[in-house]
Amino acid sequence: MNSLIPLLVAAPLAGAALLLLGGRALDRIGPWLGTLAAALSFAFGAVLFSDMLGRRAEARAVHQHLFSWIPVNGFQADVSFQLDQLSITFVLLITGVGTLIHLYSVGYMAHDERRRRFFGYLNLFLAAMLLLVIADNYLLLYVGWEGVGLASYLLIGFWQHKPSAATAAKKAFIVNRVGDMGLSIAIMLMFTEFGSFAFEPVFGAAGRASEGKLTAIGLMLLLAACGKSAQVPLQSWLGDAMEGPTPVSALIHAATMVTAGVYLITRSAAVFNLAPDAQTAVVAVGAVTLLFGAIVGCAKDDIKKALAGSTMSQIGYMVLAAGLGPIGYAFAIMHLVTHGFFKAGLFLGAGSVMHGMDDEVNMRHYGGLRKYMPITFVTFGLGYLAIIGFPGLSGFFSKDKIIEAAFAKGGTEGWILGLCALVGAAVTAFYMTRVMVLTFFGEKRWQPSAETGEEPHPHESPSVMTVPMVLLAVGSVFAGGLFTLNSSFLKWLEPVTGHAEGHSPLQPLTVTLLTTLCMLAGVGLAYLMYGRSPVPVTPPVGSPLTRAARRDLLQDDFNHAVLVRPGSGLTAALVYLDSKGLDGFVNGLAATIGGLSSRLRRIQTGFARSYALSMFGGALLLAATTLLMRSV
Repeated sequence: MNSLIPLLVAAPLAGAALLLLGGRALDRIGPWLGTLAAALSFAFGAVLFSDMLGRRAEARAVHQHLFSWIPVNGFQADVSFQLDQLSITFVLLITGVGTLIHLYSVGYMAHDERRRRFFGYLNLFLAAMLLLVIADNYLLLYVGWEGVGLASYLLIGFWQHKPSAATAAKKAFIVNRVGDMGLSIAIMLMFTEFGSFAFEPVFGAAGRASEGKLTAIGLMLLLAACGKSAQVPLQSWLGDAMEGPTPVSALIHAATMVTAGVYLITRSAAVFNLAPDAQTAVVAVGAVTLLFGAIVGCAKDDIKKALAGSTMSQIGYMVLAAGLGPIGYAFAIMHLVTHGFFKAGLFLGAGSVMHGMDDEVNMRHYGGLRKYMPITFVTFGLGYLAIIGFPGLSGFFSKDKIIEAAFAKGGTEGWILGLCALVGAAVTAFYMTRVMVLTFFGEKRWQPSAETGEEPHPHESPSVMTVPMVLLAVGSVFAGGLFTLNSSFLKWLEPVTGHAEGHSPLQPLTVTLLTTLCMLAGVGLAYLMYGRSPVPVTPPVGSPLTRAARRDLLQDDFNHAVLVRPGSGLTAALVYLDSKGLDGFVNGLAATIGGLSSRLRRIQTGFARSYALSMFGGALLLAATTLLMRSV
């Protein structure tokens, strides 16, 4: 059975190679080949999951060694895989949701001339993400980590004829490189401290390392997680990434790239549990980001960018939970899985709306679409109810547990974190209700196309697009309840993440009531602002906070002021020093020698009479000097 583990990566990797190298002969069947490769990987994962369920909890983790990658004295790097309860959870989420997104893309990209290449990139993305989550050492994880960065660059900038898409791809690539430096430094620190970068040796020896070294490793891992999971301060790329095709947005924001940081922190639990300062930093980043993303989502009129702010916020919940240690790791993963269902469904629903509205993304130009797109309305609506934490749906169970765990942190810190999580729940309900009302309710506000002068004719998407949306909606409804049934998900992950009960100052029922009240307050406020009166097509000026949120809370302005301009100035100064200083000295020395040489060369005339005259003059000078010395 273990021989199936490498096939998890091999199936989509082979699909990517075939689609990218196979040529135009595969243009017609390429999308279905890519979808088949993703489905095969999911099938292998399902078989391995079934086999894992049949074993005792302590015997479920398995290892598969393929070959030694770098066998050097004192430096052993292996290509080996580890499949345990944590990694198989990610495998099923990545391949299951990924397959549905592939299927949806068959319809969404049907008229794109380069769709074969698009599906090749999707397969490459899946292969890299699967390698990341089943690697048994940090160096192999780093290979998958960089592969995800490369594939995301290719997918975000897929419509490279649009300058905005090309710029967004470069921005995502560069910001992620900053985070990747953190992971590379963490791996170097691990090797110098533990002599290995494989999970078991590192985690086994972590207890013997100094707290300072573990804190440094933890902070570098957090930096890496901030890059991939778009957490403050490396969050600026996420909104721009919406320039890619909508299936890319669903894949990146739901089940793959942005979850990589949460996986990294949870997988490195043994390090963070012994580094309380690093854990505090994780909690702080999560709390700040969940509020940051929620506020940004409130002000966006672009439906995809509103959902992008939502993703940032929901990943912030997961990072906050992971920073709480053993009381929160499992809840972080639970919310990650439920989020994979409802966020993928929301993005695919947004793509369906765009498909029916001639690629219009401005929600102020929607309105009343529930009459024209009933399946999209119902599936998007179920995802909406799940993400706001409506009782009984998946987001209710997972978010409620995170808020409970935040309060259980205890002391002033627990109250601060719990209140931040409650405020985030209210703001989530506000901006998602705003999206729902602007898109599906009210009167139509459609505008004629600037190119053709014709109004769009909204219509339901084809079944190849709506079937994945229906399946994701089912997961949005039932996944959370299944996970919390008899604490099954906690028991499932406990051998890997551990679990500790916290002592919250509030009873679980009290937390549930507070969360529900915050959710209802957010829904009510959004309805009062957008549901009771006509929505203007042109956005009002808004408050200073609204104007700042429209500009992503000035994150790009901050980056330009703090990083870009000083960096440009430093670069210009270094160029000047190099050209006028170092190069100037070298070039000046060369010019001096060249000038002296050219002058000395003039005495080399090639005429014998000149040389004879020089010799005669030299002889006279020598004779005069000799006579002068004798007279003295």
